Amino acid sequence: MKANEENLLKFLDGTKQFMLPIYQRRYSWEKEQCDQLWDDVLRVGQNENIKSHFLGSIVSREEVSTRVQRLLVIDGQQRLTTLSLLLSVLGRAIEAEDADFPISRNQIEGYYLFNEKEDGELRYKQLLTEHDRDALTELLEEGDTSDATSLLVDNYRGFEDRLKNADLEVVYKGIQKLMIVSIALESGSDEPQLIFESLNSTGLALSQADLIRNYVLMGQEHNVQTRLYQTYWYPMEQRFGDEYSKRFNLFIRDYLTLKTGQIPNKGKIYESFKRYVDDKRHPEALEKEIGEIARNSEHYVRIVLLQEPDRDLRACFKDIKTLGVEVAYPFLLGVYGDYAEKRLQKEEVIETLRLVESYVFRRTVCDIPRNTLNKTFASMMGRVNKDKYLQSLKTVFSRMTGRQLFPTDKEFRREFQSRNIYDLDTCNYLLDKLENHERSKELVPVGDHAYTTEHVMPQTLTDEWQEELGDNWAEVHETYLHTIGNLTLTGYNQKLGNASFREKQEMTGGFRDSPLRLNASLRKVERWDEDAIVKRAEMLAEKACKIWPDHGVDRETQQGRSSGWRLSDHRHLNGKMLDLFEQLQRCILSLDTRVRRQINKYTIVYKVHRMFVDIEPQASQLRLSLNIPFPEIDDPRGLCRDVTHVGHLGLGDVDVRISSVGELDDVMSLIRKAYEKQISVET
Repeated sequence: MKANEENLLKFLDGTKQFMLPIYQRRYSWEKEQCDQLWDDVLRVGQNENIKSHFLGSIVSREEVSTRVQRLLVIDGQQRLTTLSLLLSVLGRAIEAEDADFPISRNQIEGYYLFNEKEDGELRYKQLLTEHDRDALTELLEEGDTSDATSLLVDNYRGFEDRLKNADLEVVYKGIQKLMIVSIALESGSDEPQLIFESLNSTGLALSQADLIRNYVLMGQEHNVQTRLYQTYWYPMEQRFGDEYSKRFNLFIRDYLTLKTGQIPNKGKIYESFKRYVDDKRHPEALEKEIGEIARNSEHYVRIVLLQEPDRDLRACFKDIKTLGVEVAYPFLLGVYGDYAEKRLQKEEVIETLRLVESYVFRRTVCDIPRNTLNKTFASMMGRVNKDKYLQSLKTVFSRMTGRQLFPTDKEFRREFQSRNIYDLDTCNYLLDKLENHERSKELVPVGDHAYTTEHVMPQTLTDEWQEELGDNWAEVHETYLHTIGNLTLTGYNQKLGNASFREKQEMTGGFRDSPLRLNASLRKVERWDEDAIVKRAEMLAEKACKIWPDHGVDRETQQGRSSGWRLSDHRHLNGKMLDLFEQLQRCILSLDTRVRRQINKYTIVYKVHRMFVDIEPQASQLRLSLNIPFPEIDDPRGLCRDVTHVGHLGLGDVDVRISSVGELDDVMSLIRKAYEKQISVET
């Protein structure tokens, strides 16, 4: 590596060409950066005491060339390109002013912008990547370009505006004082990627996406770079469109999560990517991996940017996006990949997506925190048996416990009726789904502001409303105002206002005049009071259980049974004991997707290949037998009893009792020891 301080104009002078690698990012300087450059140029141009201004470094590597010295610009393209724009505009301004000036337009262009004795691409001092190449050459040649969206155009016009009121000689003096450090890399001995990483660590604006792209392509032979970029990377960038800078990092993060089961830190996606592809640097292995990334990027934009061509699948993706469950995207990437490879039929994909939607929405209504969902979905694909895809996924959901819980119909129905729905971020989504359920066509446009949320019992009560609600009107208002039983949709929200219930029914645009299904029950009821609100909430909750269904795994026969006995045959499994049993069972089943349950006359047995625990329901407790030698059990709290030589119903030698949910964690740690013991015996 050789580093020299040089005057910028001398660096540009001579027959040479600055080329950008095909993997370089697009020109990205905006008005803020151009303003800073302009201010620096004027400041040093106006002050005779300032001899120079350091512009920054330009890192390059000389390529094999013939007549024209060709330099591959590793870093500094933004400065070079912006200075080219300023020099071009300055040359045209000097020509238009037609005054005596120390340099002409022809000289500026001949020294710093063009190789005048060359033709074709060699004529240009600077060649940008495919995205920007034509725009820059057209601006330098003609002062205009057909690419109206390019930042190059914005900055070119910006310099034209600045120069209209500027002293051109001061501007030229300022440019003459610009200095750079030219860092020349030696072919074969200096690693460009290390330079990139070093520059990025010092605060220069290299995004994670820039670093990833450069890491993939740098170090490969030129023909390999070209093939990888043109075949995979460039189409991938085009696929993301304007969302590339915002979404590509997130896509790579989700892709790595899917492939590794681990979630990369948002600020360290590049480091995680390097570790993942570290053993894939050989051109063949690298091309295979980049091809896989490109395929997944197509799936990703279909899911996340809603570019899926199939209307039914797109509707599913839209609902999931509305719920804001970006943490599910790694799992959805895997599902879509299996669909693309025909492991899943379209109907199975839809059922899978609706299951994810139900899981997330039920948890939202039941106010279960989302902070565990990222880990849940990160590991979910690894728990799916792809030979029994949908059924195994349902089993995985059925075994979710604790903070991963998939709420039951009972839990969901209870919260759906009593929860403050109005203040949920998903309120519009909820009402939309209730209204449009089973409408295959003629969907009601809830989301485009044609309809808004209406409180049947208004937020401010009139005397007439207090009389309508009865003696306990204050309690009813406080309890039910924002609950689902009191909410509907209308296109006449302002008109309905605080009108009485009868007026809301009868007026034009009122409930009896409404075509909405959500208002059907409101057309018939005679009085709107606590009883009416509760009945409507119950009706809508039943509908909600169909729209956002449970996983469908029957808790009674969840693992199958060959004994002929059912849980209902255990007379003590009711009330508190049934709730405790169900929570304990969820924890046991979550140990391993292979866990099977067998219901016997007196006990419920759990096993993988061998039994590791059985439960005997009793009136005030659950009695457990653990299949592990008593000396091997780790029982710091002294919960276990040795029943090796004592008669008992269970099959194990360790006896444990549990009577409350508060003991669940301690008991599960003991059950886990028995499970691990039996698994180790099998292996």
